[in-house]
Amino acid sequence: MYFIQRYLRITLLVSLMSLSPFAHANSVACFNSNIGSYCVELFETQAPRTTANFLDYINNGAYTNGIFHRSEANFIIQAGGFRVANSVQGSTLVAVSTFPPIENEFKISNTRGTLAMAKIAGDPDSATSEWFINLNDNTENLDNQNSGFSVFGRVIFDGMDVIDAIGNLPVTSLGGSLTKAPTINYDGVQLLTSNLVQINNIEVTEVSGIFSGGFLSFSVDAGPIGLLDVSLQLIEDSPNIVFELDPSSITPIQTLPENGATYASLEGTLTIPSVMIDSTTVVTNVLMELTDANSFQFTLVSME
Repeated sequence: MYFIQRYLRITLLVSLMSLSPFAHANSVACFNSNIGSYCVELFETQAPRTTANFLDYINNGAYTNGIFHRSEANFIIQAGGFRVANSVQGSTLVAVSTFPPIENEFKISNTRGTLAMAKIAGDPDSATSEWFINLNDNTENLDNQNSGFSVFGRVIFDGMDVIDAIGNLPVTSLGGSLTKAPTINYDGVQLLTSNLVQINNIEVTEVSGIFSGGFLSFSVDAGPIGLLDVSLQLIEDSPNIVFELDPSSITPIQTLPENGATYASLEGTLTIPSVMIDSTTVVTNVLMELTDANSFQFTLVSME
């Protein structure tokens, strides 16, 4: 086991020189909309204030029946500012009641598929409820204006198919500043709330790890090596399921989530309490065994 510990220490030192841009959060928010469903991994380590603010709005019901009110082709789609209010008189579009603005937390670049907070031009600390999803790599633009736009999550699994579908919808002016709202089957005469892209509900799931895009990401107590965020890349799925450590993903963390993974160096076993593998499936009690210490490969032993 001395070799393994020495290998990890060297790898950690190298990784500290080029830290991975994504922390492996243990909260996933899954959105169900009238266009389709998509899930978002929240970056609670790098943007704790922003993610807490976002979750406050979710828990308050502010985003339920919310709409995407802005769509800029090949740039962003934006939500969080307006919602459909239903009553006996009918359905109306109302502004989301906001909490106090939050401090800017720009640390992660605005790459394709990331979520970031919208804010007032010239005021870095003005973000409240509105957020957007980057349809393209907008790092050159959004990373370098207004002190950078705070990224706090990323779309995972196949969710970008839904996001791109929203981005490809025609846009319509809803009046006032809402000049580019994406719409569905709008006849150009009478705009109905059913013509708007609506978020029906949001479900937040706490998990230990996320498997998306061929990578299994999680936080782990690695014993004498310390507490780490890491990713394992799937390199074989038959006859055995085998993952290999991605050295560039290793990021030291201060605290381990309550449901974090554990690595027992003497036994060479890795235990992950829960892993989300798609928008509706969470597997539990994932057990892996170190089967190649030279390249740090783990073979799946069991899961529930």
